[in-house]
Amino acid sequence: MASARLSLAAAILLMVLAAVAPGRAAPPDYDFFYLVLQWPGSYCDTRQSCCYPKSGKPAADFGIHGLWPNRDDGSYPQNCNPDSEFDPSKVSDLLSSLRAKWPTLACPTNDGLRFWGHEWEKHGTCASNVFDEHGYFQAALRLRDRLGVLRALAAGGVRPDGGYYTLDQIKGAIRDGTGFEPYVECNRDESGNSQLYQLYFCVNAAGDSLVECPILPRGRPCGSRIEFPAF
Repeated sequence: MASARLSLAAAILLMVLAAVAPGRAAPPDYDFFYLVLQWPGSYCDTRQSCCYPKSGKPAADFGIHGLWPNRDDGSYPQNCNPDSEFDPSKVSDLLSSLRAKWPTLACPTNDGLRFWGHEWEKHGTCASNVFDEHGYFQAALRLRDRLGVLRALAAGGVRPDGGYYTLDQIKGAIRDGTGFEPYVECNRDESGNSQLYQLYFCVNAAGDSLVECPILPRGRPCGSRIEFPAF
């Protein structure tokens, strides 16, 4: 009888401890990230055109569009924590890098804060298991710099001079120069020509290493001749 009472007391104690102990973090609701890089010349060379940010015309290089958590089935989480609003003070040391490497080209001219806030609140909050706000932006900047896409393309003879290239030429140059083949998304210029617009690379769930893509996005396809416009 005494042992039964002790067992009951022990069980109650374990239940109380479980109730007050901090809960385990929920597993991440994604499998990998897309790191999406955008060519500014193609963003601007459309009917809607573009506006340069208040900091001035960005450099002629691939800028970041986003670092997006995705699932292996093609779906993705979004807006995971409405209480975690973007706070520019948390990335104050990164602002110069964000202006240079994650520029906004939307109109009207702005300082980029709304763009970065959108990316953090829609996508970054869904990876809070590995990133706080600062870590999210810092990771994207580091991955972008590690790739060196424009340098890889130039080494493969693909340059932003208004010339035309095949999809295989573009993919091959990037694969040879970076070790990874991206998904290539195109848009159309004012004359309807297919032009190199965005590149999708895949990153592991920890957000620190590039990997082969488990699934390709549903982006806009490219024509047989792809223009690489100057910027």
